[in-house]
Amino acid sequence: MPRLGLVVNPTSGRNTGARVGVEALTLLRAAGAEVVDLSAADAAGALAHGRAAVAERSVDALVVAGGDGMVHLGANLVAGTGIPLGIVAAGTGNDIARELGLPVRDAAAAVERILAGRTRAVDAARHVTPAGEERWFLGVLAAGFDAVVNERANQWRWPKGRMRYNLAIVRELPVFRPIPYALTLDGERHETEAMLVAVGNGPSYGGGMRVTPDARFDDGLLDVLVLHRLPVPEFLRVFPKVFSGAHVGHPAVEVLRARRVTLEATGIVAYADGERFGPLPLEVEAVPGAVSVLA
Repeated sequence: MPRLGLVVNPTSGRNTGARVGVEALTLLRAAGAEVVDLSAADAAGALAHGRAAVAERSVDALVVAGGDGMVHLGANLVAGTGIPLGIVAAGTGNDIARELGLPVRDAAAAVERILAGRTRAVDAARHVTPAGEERWFLGVLAAGFDAVVNERANQWRWPKGRMRYNLAIVRELPVFRPIPYALTLDGERHETEAMLVAVGNGPSYGGGMRVTPDARFDDGLLDVLVLHRLPVPEFLRVFPKVFSGAHVGHPAVEVLRARRVTLEATGIVAYADGERFGPLPLEVEAVPGAVSVLA
């Protein structure tokens, strides 16, 4: 049986993560797997534990229990290492797990997939910081209105969950203006003013918003969605269509594809897989097969 490193986010999915994580741990050990609990009080501690286990090759696979943020953490630990990533989806959105066809909020089904040991190679997007640190994401990087809302919401301690995000939208909309961008895709530069720019390695984020609906985890490319300048009332009419992917039919929406993407804008902090990723400008590239998922 494999030796598994397990990282649980107890607060995922309104604390569903703790229950599902304990259930997964119990089921894995009952099946005979050796499980090393790498969880910590915060993400920094979990990263430190996970990095040590991966560097020492002391685990055969890394399993994360939680939402897209935990998948993001797991991808940053195993990308490029060959160590497989198991996912026990227990968050609020679970976009990455759902798009990969993995069980959601079902510890028994997730454990069955993990113990089966079959893997699927998926692409990941890589950014290299000025200090030389590699940062990765599997799903979608947001760098427009959605990122601005996330940045505002994360400055508040109250309320919790989706309501905080909704209130941040209400606060941002009256003052939001189109953002001047420079985008360089595989060496070709584009300049525009846009309401929304997203880079998708996968198709969805935010609990089912299919912002880059045709993005695939295994095509070696990133889908870049640009929602060009619009009056705010028209933006409000277009934005809800993102849940079905129908927004791509609007004349102001442009979807481009590239392996390497550079985004430039002033005052924008990008979010990837729902996590704070870094300020623009930044460059990301698709790395084919960078992560092996137990799927």
